[in-house]
Amino acid sequence: MSGNHYKGHEVSCCIKYFIFGFNILFWLLGMALVGVGLWAWSEKGVLSNISSITDLGGLDPVWLFMVVGGVMFILGFAGCIGALRENTFLLKFFSVFLGIIFFLELTTGVLAFVFKDWIKDQLNLFINNNIRAYRDDIDLQNLIDFTQEYWECCGAFGADDWNLNIYFNCTDGNPSRERCGVPFSCCTKDPAEDVINTQCGYDVRAKPDSEQKDYINVKGCVPQFEKWLQDNLTLVAGIFIGVALLQIFGICLAQNLVSDIEAVRASCFFT
Repeated sequence: MSGNHYKGHEVSCCIKYFIFGFNILFWLLGMALVGVGLWAWSEKGVLSNISSITDLGGLDPVWLFMVVGGVMFILGFAGCIGALRENTFLLKFFSVFLGIIFFLELTTGVLAFVFKDWIKDQLNLFINNNIRAYRDDIDLQNLIDFTQEYWECCGAFGADDWNLNIYFNCTDGNPSRERCGVPFSCCTKDPAEDVINTQCGYDVRAKPDSEQKDYINVKGCVPQFEKWLQDNLTLVAGIFIGVALLQIFGICLAQNLVSDIEAVRASCFFT
């Protein structure tokens, strides 16, 4: 009788090893991202001077690798070890942590929809702060250049936002050769040119507004980002829904495995 009773409560091997296999990929990817972040900081000398982490006026893109990698590492570790060792504490931690992330994503989406104007102002402020720090960090510089090239934009709301940068502003006391210019990533691309002209933005804002559009993209990155969202709304919504379903699926599987483990332990206790 006791043998039949125990047989009725077994841990599902399919769920157990599916959670293990899925999370070991997250764990390894998280470690890789953190490793890339530490390597980037090492190359920039940040690890030898920790206080320099807070010195940058804008966003250090390495933080994205560290935060995303850290979250993936923690989730992957809890899910992987929790499933393999049938550890209910780690599995419950995995479920709760995943649930908190899902709730934060949902809350952020709702607030972004309700407070669109505030989000736009914050995005403008964020971009302008990074424009000020454009020359302070090579990774930030590459990120801004990629953004402006991808969305064919310049500045937050226009090229004149580059007046915020000490190298590009148009003040008479600015000795920089880049005075009254913009980064090369603002320039319109000539399909006939194979080599990027990094000096194409020099002195361009000294020209009349009607002539600037012949040399640079005059639209700001905030309106271009809004346009991109509208044009790709189905894709963006599909990605968010897909990620949300994966998170809900992961929570359900983990809770199912916890129930199986607790049922087996209870049956062993009463056998």
